[in-house]
Amino acid sequence: MIEKKESVLVLCDKEEEYAQLMTEYIRTHRELPWSLHTYTDVEELLRQEKDCAIDVMAVAERTYQDKLSTLRPVRTIILNESGLMKWDEFVNVDKYQQAQNVLQKILEVYLEISDMVAPHMQGLGNTRFIGIYSPVRRCMQTTFALTIGQLLAAKYRTLYLNFEHYVGISELAAEVGARDMADLLYFLTAEKEKFQLRLQTIVKHKGNLDYVPPMKSGQNLLSISAKEWGRLLQQIEELDEYDFVIMDLSESMQGLFDILRFCTKVYTLTREDRIAQGKLSEYERILTAYDYGDVLEKTCKCVAPLIKRIPEELEQYTKGEMANFVRGILRELEDDMT
Repeated sequence: MIEKKESVLVLCDKEEEYAQLMTEYIRTHRELPWSLHTYTDVEELLRQEKDCAIDVMAVAERTYQDKLSTLRPVRTIILNESGLMKWDEFVNVDKYQQAQNVLQKILEVYLEISDMVAPHMQGLGNTRFIGIYSPVRRCMQTTFALTIGQLLAAKYRTLYLNFEHYVGISELAAEVGARDMADLLYFLTAEKEKFQLRLQTIVKHKGNLDYVPPMKSGQNLLSISAKEWGRLLQQIEELDEYDFVIMDLSESMQGLFDILRFCTKVYTLTREDRIAQGKLSEYERILTAYDYGDVLEKTCKCVAPLIKRIPEELEQYTKGEMANFVRGILRELEDDMT
């Protein structure tokens, strides 16, 4: 049996600071499928890689020279600096956009040529799924969920998923033409062996917190079956990439009760007024009637204090009144983990 050689990504940019920073950023990501070789000099690149098989070569526009084609990389990416398309035969990626977007584009190009199975597809099942759901409206559920996510992300690998029909936070929305939760579900069914890498091409970051942009149309949530949601969560669990997955849930998804059952812990926010308490009682009666009493057993009901001010930026959700409230709740969660 012939052993497959390690994949090679070459990064070349005569702008030394950019090359160094991008190299450091790429190497902070776990389980990338290649060995990274970085150069700031074209002649050195030609000498060092002349007998090597290069899968992807990413070269800054002002650094690229035609003689680099003699290395015969499978794919060449131009890190575009001018906004002009000088080489139609190569993939052009905006060099000066966020580093995470550059890396995602490189991953997408790599996946087009690779048939490898992503490593560690079978995890240890250590991921804890935290469900946030309330039948009571306007109880600050999403603020609560994002605060839990940001606080946990300061210490643990944490992913936030939003399943609400209307998210209401523009910062979480996918950019025009960018991928979102719908694409992740598609990759689950169409490209299962590459799911780990596909996930990395979609995930965005706010502070230390990873998140998948919600579906652009909440109406699409209604068409996803409970079985599909279950497969998605099981696949994320098997990857063992995250310590916590925070799920901001709603009635817009099929199989809500089964998703709650899948969770390690469920947090339900409510209010103290009569209508809110009535809705909560109805919800609890339905869970019991449909044999989901186990969901109630792992549910923590919370009444948030009066919040006078919510931070402007999602990265700042580790500060303020909601953060202070959530810290007390998380102490109990971490005690249960030990």
